[in-house]
Amino acid sequence: MHLLADILRNAILITGLVTVMMMLIESLNIESKGSLFRGLKKTRTGQVIFSALLGSIPGCIGGFASVSLYTHRMISFGALIAMMIASSGDEAFMLVAMVPDKALMIFALLFIIAVACGLATDFVCDRIRFNDRDAEEALADDTHCKQDFEVHDHVEKTRTLTWRRAVMFIGVLIFIAALATGILDHGHGTGIQENNPGRINLLDEKWMQYLFAGLSIIVLVFLVFASDHYVEKHLWNHIVRKHLPTIFAWTFCVLLLVGFGMKYLDVSGWISDNTALMILLAAAIGIIPESGPHMIFVTLYASGLVPLPVLLASSISQDGHSSLPLLAESKKSFAVAKLINFVIALAVGYGCMLFC
Repeated sequence: MHLLADILRNAILITGLVTVMMMLIESLNIESKGSLFRGLKKTRTGQVIFSALLGSIPGCIGGFASVSLYTHRMISFGALIAMMIASSGDEAFMLVAMVPDKALMIFALLFIIAVACGLATDFVCDRIRFNDRDAEEALADDTHCKQDFEVHDHVEKTRTLTWRRAVMFIGVLIFIAALATGILDHGHGTGIQENNPGRINLLDEKWMQYLFAGLSIIVLVFLVFASDHYVEKHLWNHIVRKHLPTIFAWTFCVLLLVGFGMKYLDVSGWISDNTALMILLAAAIGIIPESGPHMIFVTLYASGLVPLPVLLASSISQDGHSSLPLLAESKKSFAVAKLINFVIALAVGYGCMLFC
């Protein structure tokens, strides 16, 4: 029951973060008539760098933002790859806590690899004309967005307290309270450095949740002042009815499968002193869209039991919970992205082992 409660709490946290992020991006995009993200859509290099920066944020919040931008067709597939390479999920908090003198160097190295691989991915995708979505669907999405901006300009902007508006407002308000009070915490910090209680650690997950609670307040403002058309069509029908149930269902099922699997599998028993085998193992385990299994490699690296190539392979291949919403939205994108990250993790891991 404790495991089920923990899985349910994590599923609610992830679904809430992703849903609020999608609402925020949708709101900003519509209110600005697409101008806010128009500049980002014009430059592939900018998309890759921006997405890699989001992935470099400790935890999964930056990754969720990048996935939301990707599902809204505002960043490229290469930018998504860059985020997944740069992101280390909750393991980033462990790195900061256990090896603070090396953590920033590792984050910087992952960022450089992420940008290079993201640009290369977009270059290859353009040459082979790879499209992870159906072309007609993509064209329909673009046409739909243009029509939305036109409708938003001409529709009567009435604001009435409908039950849908009230439900979303109360839901976001409860989510903010849960973040602020720590009800949804899954045990990665308090915001205060343990070895120095007088100092605040801004890279701690708790402060990331406070930041996200602040961003959620912006969504409340949109819910109060947005037109009925926007609230009904964009927030309720598009995000709450279409995306939220799918994201929660996939997230809960995957976490349930991984949670019970890790309960009965002794991952530490697979560890050996063979670096080449460890790199393969780290990259393979990195495919799992969960944080727990990967923490062992951070612990082993901090203890000096495995070299840097093993940690790099693990960090590149895995992205914590960031890819779970992607699995719910696009199975093809998830599978292809994970395969690419796995190959890059092996290449970097073995290359570092040979030349470092």
